[in-house]
Amino acid sequence: MKSKSWLPAYLALGFVWGCSFIFIKLGLEFLTPFGVAFGRCALGALTLVLYAKIQGAAMISDKKLLLHLWVVAMLLNVIPGVLFALAQTEVTSVLAGIINAVTPLMTLIAILIVHREEKPKTFQFVGIIIGFTGVLIVLGAWRGLGDNPLWAILVLLAAVSCYGISFPYTRKYVIPYKAKPESIVATQLTLAAATLLPFYLFDGIAKDEYRLTPVLGMIALGVFGSGFAYIWNFKVMELAGSAIASSVTYLTPVVAVIVGVIFLNEEVTWHEPVGALVVLLGAAIAQERIRFSRSSSRP
Repeated sequence: MKSKSWLPAYLALGFVWGCSFIFIKLGLEFLTPFGVAFGRCALGALTLVLYAKIQGAAMISDKKLLLHLWVVAMLLNVIPGVLFALAQTEVTSVLAGIINAVTPLMTLIAILIVHREEKPKTFQFVGIIIGFTGVLIVLGAWRGLGDNPLWAILVLLAAVSCYGISFPYTRKYVIPYKAKPESIVATQLTLAAATLLPFYLFDGIAKDEYRLTPVLGMIALGVFGSGFAYIWNFKVMELAGSAIASSVTYLTPVVAVIVGVIFLNEEVTWHEPVGALVVLLGAAIAQERIRFSRSSSRP
């Protein structure tokens, strides 16, 4: 039964992260991109600090680790939080969710850059090329960018690049401290919220109109998307391993497309889901989830 106990958390994680893009869209009805980013981090921090207290985990106090966690907060919460919200002032939540599927490829590229002594393998190059071909299909490169402004696309890719850099950085500079996961994520989100607070005070509210649905969307984004999601993620890693935990990336764009179409009436062109499948195929090949031959497997 223990081997199956991670499944509810896995599905909840994929659903919540997939819905995050529609929550961002709803939040933008009354908040600016800075407001959305701060709101999700502040609510997530409150959730995780309370959870850490219940678990008896103290906040991080080591100065060097705090500095590293602030860098992680910038890469994982602050910059992407603002950039995703900024891009979604012009693009659909569906497109944002699909572009987010590029994260595994960006992570692999970041790892190859950081660990230069490791010689990239052929299947990794193949996966990266296929993945970025998928991105071009998603964007419909043969007909330009359509209604999507170039700056918004570049902003989304920049946000995903930050995600990609954050994982090898965390593994190299945070994991060696062997701090409790609850302490790490609670401190990380608290630092993110503190960093975004001045920006929120300066330009956080778009208009003083607080309808119930957008407000509930922001609460869900913060409490679940930036709060409980981290707890579920660690639970899946603990019970099923990091390989299965990271595969949730393949589920989130599917959820993003479905909820965007159903709840926001967003249109989906044929090449967006097709391109998303190509992106996921490239990521699967690059991560060796799909192998061409036995010889490509790790010893």
